[in-house]
Amino acid sequence: MDNAKTGAVIRTLRTNSGLTQVALASRLGVSDKAVSKWERGYGCPDVSLLPELAQVLGVSTDTLLCGELGSNDDQGGNMRHTRFYVCSDCGNILTSTTQASISCCGMALQPLEPQKAEGDDLLRTEKIETELFISSDHEMSKSHHVAFVAFLTGDTLVLRRLYPEWDLQIRLPLLGHGKLFHYCKEHGLFYQVV
Repeated sequence: MDNAKTGAVIRTLRTNSGLTQVALASRLGVSDKAVSKWERGYGCPDVSLLPELAQVLGVSTDTLLCGELGSNDDQGGNMRHTRFYVCSDCGNILTSTTQASISCCGMALQPLEPQKAEGDDLLRTEKIETELFISSDHEMSKSHHVAFVAFLTGDTLVLRRLYPEWDLQIRLPLLGHGKLFHYCKEHGLFYQVV
């Protein structure tokens, strides 16, 4: 940990949050002199304070430790670059429209790499009035099932969570052309153009 970098990040986040050094110190149970010392790079917070400090400042402990606030290019609302993440422990499904640091159950998650669906991996789609009917004969057991199906256009993401032992038959609103994604717990993320 670089004390000067970490101190600069703490100062930036504190001022962006509208907190004074006294207010931050009070929330953490330390003196305002300690906060001042951190921000000037003459010391660093005790390791036991990092989780609470990160929570108060609205960042991860990794951000505090590396001393850098990353920024992404503005995507202008374009959803086409959406990334999907799935926690292997709890099955939580998360998305981001740009590069992000995503974690769940204490683990950093990597974005899933979508592969083009072909053959048996293709979902059947049928347009029925204002809906898209999606179905598949994919196995839906606890150990091997499709966890979610998502339809993505330039400005919209519709995601449906699926559960083991349910048939894979769902309806989504028909939103024009886009990509249909599905995540198989055993084989990963697939996409097909609709």
